[in-house]
Amino acid sequence: MTTRREFLKSSAAVGGGLIIGVALPVKNLAYAAADPSAINAWVRVAPDNTVTILVARSEMGQGVVMALPTLVAEELDVDIYKVKVDFAPPGEAYINGMLGGQITGGSTSVRDGWEKLRVAGAQARMMLVQAAADEWKTDPSKCKAANGVITGPGGKKVSYGKVAEAASRLTPPKDVKLKDPKNFKYVGKPLHRLDTYGKTNGSTQFGIDVRLPGMLYAAIAQCPVIGGKVQSVALDQAGVRDMPGVKNVVQVSDGVAVVADSWWRARQARDKLQITWDEGPNKTLSTAGVYQQLADAMSKPAAQVKQEGNVEQAISGAAKKVEATYEMPFLSHSPMEPMNFTADVRPDSALLIGSIQFQQMALGMAAGITGLKPDQITIKTTFLGGGFGRRIDLDYMAQAVEISKAIGKPVKLVWTREDDMTHDFYRPASLTRMAGGLDDKGKPVALSLKMSSPSVTTRLFPQIVKDGIDPLQTEAILVPYDIPNQSVGTVIHDTGLRVGYLRSVSHALNAFANESFIDEMAAAAGKDPYQFRLGLLDKQPRHKNVLKLAADKAGWGKALPKGHARGIALMEGYETYMAQVVEASVEKGAPKVHRVVVAVDLGRMVNPNIVKQQLESNIVFGLQAALYGNITLENGRVQQTNFHQYKLPRMSETPKIELHIVQSTDKPGGIGEPGMACFSPALANALFALTGKRLRKMPFTLEA
Repeated sequence: MTTRREFLKSSAAVGGGLIIGVALPVKNLAYAAADPSAINAWVRVAPDNTVTILVARSEMGQGVVMALPTLVAEELDVDIYKVKVDFAPPGEAYINGMLGGQITGGSTSVRDGWEKLRVAGAQARMMLVQAAADEWKTDPSKCKAANGVITGPGGKKVSYGKVAEAASRLTPPKDVKLKDPKNFKYVGKPLHRLDTYGKTNGSTQFGIDVRLPGMLYAAIAQCPVIGGKVQSVALDQAGVRDMPGVKNVVQVSDGVAVVADSWWRARQARDKLQITWDEGPNKTLSTAGVYQQLADAMSKPAAQVKQEGNVEQAISGAAKKVEATYEMPFLSHSPMEPMNFTADVRPDSALLIGSIQFQQMALGMAAGITGLKPDQITIKTTFLGGGFGRRIDLDYMAQAVEISKAIGKPVKLVWTREDDMTHDFYRPASLTRMAGGLDDKGKPVALSLKMSSPSVTTRLFPQIVKDGIDPLQTEAILVPYDIPNQSVGTVIHDTGLRVGYLRSVSHALNAFANESFIDEMAAAAGKDPYQFRLGLLDKQPRHKNVLKLAADKAGWGKALPKGHARGIALMEGYETYMAQVVEASVEKGAPKVHRVVVAVDLGRMVNPNIVKQQLESNIVFGLQAALYGNITLENGRVQQTNFHQYKLPRMSETPKIELHIVQSTDKPGGIGEPGMACFSPALANALFALTGKRLRKMPFTLEA
């Protein structure tokens, strides 16, 4: 029999749209076929003409419950503000084609859905029209669909709802003509979001809001050293079991849970547990030790991401040499809604409800833990009170499933903020060493980069790590600049602390190093950092355009108030091109950001309002990482436990943010993440211009 731990090891990999280790119901469209209102996997039309559009991505504030239904509604020709939205169950139709699994991340939602969701809407409309034409015994070309109503010859009219069941029995057409963008009613327009009302009146359900009949509550004690396990615990501790409301004490794979009739009672009892922990091999981990590991890893041969020309020779013959090392810390996701999940596991079925980003893996893990077949398991995704990549990993869901299985009752597990911050899958720390050479005219002739860092992908998706190169560790690692000799390599090194994907993934690590170093090369050349970059971008028109736009709108070169300075940075991330100019000063010995000017070219937009929201949130997220974000270790224990030690920016610290969006007809790029990565080097470069001090380590400090 496969153990849970063995199953989790195998089910962590996604290949060909399947979770390895369990037969997933990839043909799980019986769900749709059994519902006569389901025209296809994405559209349901009820007899009362209610239109429901399914969303296959998790909503964590980034706007997919508006953007993705807009794509369907545009081609379906229904009023976007009259549709209902529901989250899709696990199923083959809902696989993210860019990631190979039913997963939300990598700023892929719109990019993946841009064409297929429009096709789904158009197919549904054509099937509804065909059903009406069949009823009227006429040619569908003589019928027209608009706003949920089909009009035929002689002024005949029928609502979508009246022909939906007949339409659902038709074969979807293969040849689908999509709308000309000039005829879009919704796509590209600054529409108000569909989820605003529910979030303001409290009716929107997040994972932490879930209630089931007879539900109990659980709080869990986990080893203070991540990776440790229970050595001994008395599950019949009288002092705990006799506390008010306590129903059970359950040992699970990675901790001990107390179950009670309220969460507070469960939490109080949990804190009384006496557990002896086997802290495992990570009990000696320290921050200093981690960075020493990364430094030592630099002596290993790098996996070559790029090798062009002869870098060593070019640098040795350069008129001027530049060298620098950049250090990035572990970061916590710390979403406002801490980890929680509700599970109701029965002998013949399971109902699982919560905030998750990886429905496919959730189904595989649940099947492995419960022993149930996937088609006996129902997974419902709620809104996420923040995710940022944390809810791709599903340790908290697995715990809830184990607890419910053990007690035979529905249970909601809720982590405390302290649980959440000290048991995260942290953004990897990294060390990046760079060297460059300039000729006697200040033009760069060579650039080398070597980076050591843990790899998330070797744990979650090992099959895409090839020849030592993790494609999700090397994002933005190549500069867009025309430099003839380049060497770029990475060393994957596991430091012992578990890591996960965090907003912008490796863009933040690599853009900080690259754009800081380009600034250092400009300074060594005695050139303006904007003009230095501009002169190296003749082969990169989209990069060049956003760089010029940002500099122009920021007033680059114009006088600033005394004690203020500007910094600039440029990058491409998720097929989006972006430049930022940051204006900063120093107040009471600390950096103060006054203004951020963003120029961005992301191709076609579904909703400019959401683009603006995401860019603004990226800046604030990046501000937190630049000024405060730092997870440190001592004796294997994470030292930050709550927001008094892992600070968030105050409203008074939020700068003026100016957005300039290039109107483009190129295919859509992602916008939920890259802005964070571009911000930190722009700020570091501004602080250098102001103080003359290079900030090569985050979070930034101006102390001597």
